[in-house]
This record gives sequence, structure tokens and C-alpha cells, in this order.
Amino acid sequence: MENVADFKEIIDLIKENGGDAFKLCYQCGLCDVVCPWNRVRSFSMRKIVREATFGLTEIESEDIWRCTTCGKCPKACPRDVKQIESGVSLRRIAAEYGVFPAHVRPIRAVGASLKGEGNPLNEDRDKRADWAKGHSVKPFTEDMEILYFPGCYLSYDPRLKKAAQATANILKKANVDFGILGTKENCCGESIRKAGSEELFISLAKENIKTFIDSGVKKILVSSPHCYHTFKNEYPEFMVNFEVVHISQYILELINEGRLELKGEYNKKVTYHDPCYLGRHNGIFSEPRITLNKVPGLQLIEMADSMQDSLCCGGGGGRIWMETPKEERFSDLRVEQAIDIDAEVLATSCPYCITNFEDSRLSLDDSETLEIKDIAEIINEII
Repeated sequence: MENVADFKEIIDLIKENGGDAFKLCYQCGLCDVVCPWNRVRSFSMRKIVREATFGLTEIESEDIWRCTTCGKCPKACPRDVKQIESGVSLRRIAAEYGVFPAHVRPIRAVGASLKGEGNPLNEDRDKRADWAKGHSVKPFTEDMEILYFPGCYLSYDPRLKKAAQATANILKKANVDFGILGTKENCCGESIRKAGSEELFISLAKENIKTFIDSGVKKILVSSPHCYHTFKNEYPEFMVNFEVVHISQYILELINEGRLELKGEYNKKVTYHDPCYLGRHNGIFSEPRITLNKVPGLQLIEMADSMQDSLCCGGGGGRIWMETPKEERFSDLRVEQAIDIDAEVLATSCPYCITNFEDSRLSLDDSETLEIKDIAEIINEII
């Protein structure tokens, strides 16, 4: 086992990088009990915490990169060890020394793309608003009611563009005066921060904040729970506060205000997956379900591991960019849970979840038995 420095130095590095809470752990093991990794392989967060406490962290190990930051272990921890912040502190040390295991190395290309183009997908910045072409979406101006911030995946990914277009159509149907930043929009930075690149996160955050302020933004509508979490809970570290609302909340608000009418029927069995960063991290469980229950003809049924106990899709904590062997995909388990209750549609409100579920769905013998939908796509079909 190699250390980046002697024991005392690495302990000091862990503290400096936000991992001081490791010392609170008394090794009860509850983190291991609730961790989704132990459904697909053997993994011990307790061991990582113990090693870090004594400065024995093996930064070349893949284990410090496994955490999806799903939030299950902090909820179960009786000592507030802050496993997510502490785990990220180890990744910051590894990133600083340029130590990345093989399956983590794509993070380097992601970082380069974020620096050069403002997105992690290695796409041209000048194409960021292409999803909106032909959908009568305007550039944001200060007098508008709301800024729609689709985020990176919904701006570039062919599958997720459909969710952005559905959202824009919903907003227009409800006569919402909205606009987008287009090429001025940057990645929120959440994912790369969890992957240990703190300086890059700060750079992206500051650039976004300046753009928001210069553009007169006050209220931000997002499609990604990761953008929601970052704008709402992490950007205030820079002494700013914007009103942030997730699309699953906003659709319900529009319906309740009578601005959006559900005219058609959606006669399907639907189950809803709670994204970690919408549910456990931010407590948004009821709004998506209330919205779906308002859809005429829709039958909402619950999977195992729902709400607070929702099973992570595997994409958080920067894992969306890392390589995961097929037999270790949480998303495969989640798709199987949806099929087990005879759901026809697996609905959610997160681009990472949709991406992973679509990949898992394609591995089914009959991939057409289950549809993967963003809530906005379902609502868009019946307005």
C-alpha cells in the first residue's frame, strides 16, 4: 500500500481538503449496510474511512472512486461522518497528484472539455443551443419571467434533447415568458467537483454566476437534479442566492395555477424513480408523484426501494463519466425492479438516470417492454 506522503502529511492533506469528519467514525458499519455497491460486489466505505483516519489511504485504488454520492450512508450515519465530503477530499488529493485508475481516466478528457468548451461531452460551445432550433425559444432577457437552464446532457445528447424540447413546449403552452442563455451557458460543475477537481468547479461556478448576474437572472428552471443541487446548495458558497426550481416542481405549479391544462390521456402503467439528487439530497419526493397522478388514465405504481430508499442509478459522483462493468450496473437492477411490477414506463427527472436506464433497457431480451421517460416528455404528450 503506497501513500502520497508520510502518515501525518496525508492526514493533514485530508483535513485541508474537507475530510476532517473521518475522525468521528466509530466503525459501526451502517454505511456498508446501505451502500448500493454491496448489491453488485463487495465494497466497504467503512474501510476507506478507517484507512483515511490513520493516513493509510491507497490513492491508486479504485475504491475511493466508487462512491456515487447517492446520499444513503450520510442518512444512516449516527456520527455525521460526512462520507461524501470526506470521500471527495480523497479524490482531490488523487487528482492533485494526477493519480487515476484505468476506469477513472476518462475524467481527464472530461476536464479538458469543460475547460475548453464549457461542457463535459467534448461538444462545440457554439452548438449548445442547437436543440432549440425550430422550437421558437428566445435568448434570455432581464425582463423575462424565468431562465430555462437545460444543462449539458439536454443540450447535446440526442436522446435527452427530446426532454429539453418537451420542456420548452410545456412552457410555451403555459404562456411562460422564458429564455435560454445558449452559448453563454456553462456546465454547473457539480459532477467534476465530486470527481475531485475543485479548481475547475470554482472556475465554472464563477463564470456561470457572472453570466447570471450580468443577464439579470433571478429565477432559474432546471431539468437536472444535479444543476438544481449545485445552484441551490453550492453556489451560495460564492455569496449569491438565485431562486431555483426543478421542472418536476414547476410543472405541478403550472397545473395548480391553471396555466397548464392536461387535455389528453396516458393509459399506461408508470413507475417513478427518485433521482438521488432530487430526492434524498433535496427532499423532493411528492411533487413528481402528484403531477403524475394528475395525468388522466395514468396508473402510478411504486417499485421496491422508492422515495428515501431509492436505488441509485450509478451516475452520480462523476461515475457517469467512468467505466463500470456491466455486471456492476445499479441501473440494471433498477430496470429489473420496474419490470417486476409490470410497469410499461419507467419515469424519472434526471439526465444521468435516463442515460443509464436506456443503456440497461437495451440489454433486455425484449427491450420494447419498457419505455424510459422524463416527466416532461409524458406531460408534453397530453397537453
